[in-house]
Formats: sequence, structure tokens, C-alpha cells
Amino acid sequence: MLSLIVVAMVTVAAGFVVWANDKRHTKYGVSVPAGVAVSVGMLSWIIFMAAGFGYQPGLTWIPWILPLLLGTAAAIAAVVYLGKTRTRHDTERLTAILKL
Repeated sequence: MLSLIVVAMVTVAAGFVVWANDKRHTKYGVSVPAGVAVSVGMLSWIIFMAAGFGYQPGLTWIPWILPLLLGTAAAIAAVVYLGKTRTRHDTERLTAILKL
């Protein structure tokens, strides 16, 4: 259970760092990347533990490290997707307003 708590805390921190380093972070909320990172990290931890990776010699690092990497990667993917999509939609809406 300690590894789940560590995964949750580190992925939240990684989500906030990803948000802070994105140049378009004003387009979406601060909790979006952190929430995505925690969700993916904790879900992958549950899957790895259910698969038995936490109890096999030589594979105990998988539930500790891999969820952190997966959560961070998911936060980066969400930020890239949301930043581009929201910017495009905002530009389209502003263009439509200016055409009036």
C-alpha cells in the first residue's frame, strides 16, 4: 500500500510540473494534468499488483516505477492534446465573432 501512496504523490507532482511547463496552460485547468496522471498511475499500479508483479523476485520495481512513468506520459499527452485542441477551438470562435 505504501507504493500506491508514493505513486499517487509523485504522479500528482509530475502533473503539476507538466502543467507549469506548458506554454498554453491557461487554456485548461491546473488539476487536469494532475488528475490524468494520478488516474493512469493508480490504475496501472492496481493492474500490475493484480497481475502479481509486486511479488515476483526481480520484478518488484514494476509497480513502483512504471506507474510513475505511465502517469507522467499520460499527463504530457493530455496537455499536448488539450492545448492544441483548445487553442484551435478558441481561434475558430474568435474568428467567427470577428466575422460578424
